[in-house]
Amino acid sequence: MRLFFVLLFISQLLFGQNWLSIKAGSGDTRILLLKKYKLTDQCSKDQFLLLNKLKEDDFLIKGKSYKMPVKVYVYNGKSIRTTIGISDYDQAKSIQEWNESLSVSIKKKSYLNGGKLWVPHFLAKCYDKYENSSRVKEELEVITSQSVTHEIFGEKYKDIKIESNKLKGRVYYLVSGHGGPDPGAIGKCQGKSICEDEYAYDVTLRLGRRLIEQGAIVYIITRDKNDGIRDVSLLKCDIDEVTYPNLKMPVNQVKRLNQRVDAINKLYRKHKSEGVTYQRMVVIHVDSRNVGSRVDMFFYYYSKSKYGRNVAKTMYSTVKAKYDQYQKGRGYKGTVKPRNLHMLREALPTGVYIELGNIQNPADQKRFTVVDNRVAMAKWFAEALFKLP
Repeated sequence: MRLFFVLLFISQLLFGQNWLSIKAGSGDTRILLLKKYKLTDQCSKDQFLLLNKLKEDDFLIKGKSYKMPVKVYVYNGKSIRTTIGISDYDQAKSIQEWNESLSVSIKKKSYLNGGKLWVPHFLAKCYDKYENSSRVKEELEVITSQSVTHEIFGEKYKDIKIESNKLKGRVYYLVSGHGGPDPGAIGKCQGKSICEDEYAYDVTLRLGRRLIEQGAIVYIITRDKNDGIRDVSLLKCDIDEVTYPNLKMPVNQVKRLNQRVDAINKLYRKHKSEGVTYQRMVVIHVDSRNVGSRVDMFFYYYSKSKYGRNVAKTMYSTVKAKYDQYQKGRGYKGTVKPRNLHMLREALPTGVYIELGNIQNPADQKRFTVVDNRVAMAKWFAEALFKLP
């Protein structure tokens, strides 16, 4: 009898998990609800109808709970395969990527950080069909062989392979702070001057390249045709940056900011008239404080923008999770705050404003003078943007 209960318990762990239950909101339809959870394949649609005993033309009732075609598991801390009882590595990888693709507003907590593991029905029971369907593969952002060339990234990084269609149809405006006649904050490192605009620009380029790899349209608003991505620690300060497409930067700060806003808003209106519905702006700076003040990366959003708040919080939670993963016990003290900054207030796209650290503090300087750290920051920011709906 005891063995029976043990076997029953193991069976429930692997196979007896509950279906994810979600309350329908105002305006939710079956298709819209599934789309929020990136369940656009036919297998998910059929399973949703089956689970909720619905017909194709039935409406959802606001406030009523519906079973989603997603099983919820308690992650065992080892692997997805042993948690759900499968052996296929590629299948487990697809489940992992689907979990990571969901925004924090949808999936509040990663299964790696105490949250539940979600397993979509189409990757559990329809995986073979999904693997053999080129249409579904395209929907799930499978790697393509297309490549593009952008000289702005420099000789080494100008050729970019488009790895997926994850961000197809999305437009991003990336703005590194200061530039041209204004180098921004200036610090001292290894006896040499380091300028805020150079490091903000390098991280911005690295982020832009990662977004392009996933199929996005990217505009680098602050531009330096001579620099590109630089794999060196101490970046040389210069004053030859321009504003997109090739406008000389004014000396006056307000005019310089308005020039950037005008460039972004003009492009925004153009894309909007073409039917583009997803446009975002990322502004990157390096802070300057007392030399003894050490700060973690922090994020601002415009107080009247709920979407901006979501972008900033997603950036924050992603970075915090990375610190928890790679520097356990260190603690992450970054912040997310509303702020009435010119770029966030005047630019039309939803925006987030990032401060990378204190350029005066030797410990903070390592965050952006060490090349691998600039690579990591760009990667983390890109991962956060991938999660957003």
